[in-house]
Amino acid sequence: MDITYTKCVDYYLPNIALSDTAHYHIGKYGRMRRAFLQEHRPIQYSDLVLTEKLFLHLAEIDEACHNRLEVMFPAMAEQEGVTAALKSTNQMEWVRRMNNIKARAEEVILAELVFAD
Repeated sequence: MDITYTKCVDYYLPNIALSDTAHYHIGKYGRMRRAFLQEHRPIQYSDLVLTEKLFLHLAEIDEACHNRLEVMFPAMAEQEGVTAALKSTNQMEWVRRMNNIKARAEEVILAELVFAD
């Protein structure tokens, strides 16, 4: 890959253009991963940008998080006995417990996938 440069005042800046990235879907977890990399891992972030692997990485993280949540969330609900029977008898308790389970599952996912090295 040949890189050309443009002179800006006293500096030469590389002419870098990213290829088309429209086919990647970056959701909530991918955006959180990007923010984490920008703030805490700037060298890794720059490397991913320059090698044009950033959007692929973010899409993979986002998909992995969603897949993990799909598996973990129902398993935790079943383990804790949060069932449709509880929903029909005490809706507010069911909502409270489901929200708690989702928050805990997301906390695990964020620690293991999004904010991991």
